[in-house]
Amino acid sequence: MATRQEVFDYIINNYAASPVYTFKKFPHYATFKTPSGKWFAPVMNVPQNKLGLTGTAEIDVKVDPELASILRQNPGYLPAYHMNKEHWLTVVLNDQTDRQTLNQLIDDSYNLVN
Repeated sequence: MATRQEVFDYIINNYAASPVYTFKKFPHYATFKTPSGKWFAPVMNVPQNKLGLTGTAEIDVKVDPELASILRQNPGYLPAYHMNKEHWLTVVLNDQTDRQTLNQLIDDSYNLVN
């Protein structure tokens, strides 16, 4: 399982990136940016009914389109909520989320946008 706080801790500890709260209307939506200012990990609390799932915390990560296609066949991996659906993937943070896989996806996302 991976929690929102664990995601924040991983990114802060590995990338020295602090969450930026860009959306005044959605104060719990945070984005993490590379030093050049590119988003690599938006973390949101999208209402579950908008995703057709249970759970409220999600993270978007940039992925290779082929990997995205494979991962979307598994529960908890969806086309990105606010991003390009071919190149971004939403990962639902719940008890089925594998922390190691998620950390690798965060690393890959950082490298792809950098």
